[in-house]
Amino acid sequence: MKVAIYSRIIEESERAEVQQLLDELHRRHIQPVIYLPFYECISNVFRFPPDLLFFRHSNDLNESIDFLISLGGDGTLLDTIAFVRDKDIPIIGINFGRLGFLASIGKGDMLLAVQALAERTYVTDKRSLIHLDANKTLFGEVPYGLNEFAIHKTDTSPMIRIHTYLNGDFLNTYWADGLIVSTPTGSTGYSLSCGGPVVFPESGSFVINPVAPHNLNVRPIVVPDDNVISFEIEGRADSFLCALDSRKEIVDKNVQLAVRREKFDVSLVRLNENNFLQTLRNKLSWGLDRRN
Repeated sequence: MKVAIYSRIIEESERAEVQQLLDELHRRHIQPVIYLPFYECISNVFRFPPDLLFFRHSNDLNESIDFLISLGGDGTLLDTIAFVRDKDIPIIGINFGRLGFLASIGKGDMLLAVQALAERTYVTDKRSLIHLDANKTLFGEVPYGLNEFAIHKTDTSPMIRIHTYLNGDFLNTYWADGLIVSTPTGSTGYSLSCGGPVVFPESGSFVINPVAPHNLNVRPIVVPDDNVISFEIEGRADSFLCALDSRKEIVDKNVQLAVRREKFDVSLVRLNENNFLQTLRNKLSWGLDRRN
């Protein structure tokens, strides 16, 4: 079995857990394939097994890779989408960050996670992606995201007007700082912080959510994800900001944009005892009485 490992950086306080992970993979005869820039940062810190392999680009990952482990927070896991693409490599998120809706396996459960991989006792959840179409190339070879697509004004420029259409039919003009179109997975991210609803991962929908709308009676709306959502942007500035998850580009306001559901999904690994409801209760402190 081969397992790819991706991370941005490891704090000194987290080194013991990472060494535990490497040792447990070696003990179970699981070959690690480490992201090369990450390895170059930590090569003099950890003990590595002798059969170590490396990857740098998506093309370096093939059908021989059984899983990809993300060490970090949700942002780190979002990075892995650009490596996995449509290869159907399940992603395991080990939470070294803070909240961790996507990277839902805690550091204390790392060894249990490796055991689950070795014994095939894990569960995989399919998560839909959002794809961006435009009349110019945006976001290179990865014009899709797991969480959301967002349109936003640049810096201190005035609010923008976002004319929005569903399958060519006019929906609304949003006078706002921006607009978020989130997947069900992304409903617990940026959209939630802007007052959007929590949507179950398997619901087959998009959440359209304005950022700081000028009209206070405008609220988020949930639409089926078989819709193509297109936009026309107006504003005093000549450009605006487009974002797919954590990636951003400055775009001319005359560029034509539309989003739809991506043709393929990604798989997230969870342990049997963890599910979406448990994650919501734990991360959002539902049912916790802080008066005591």
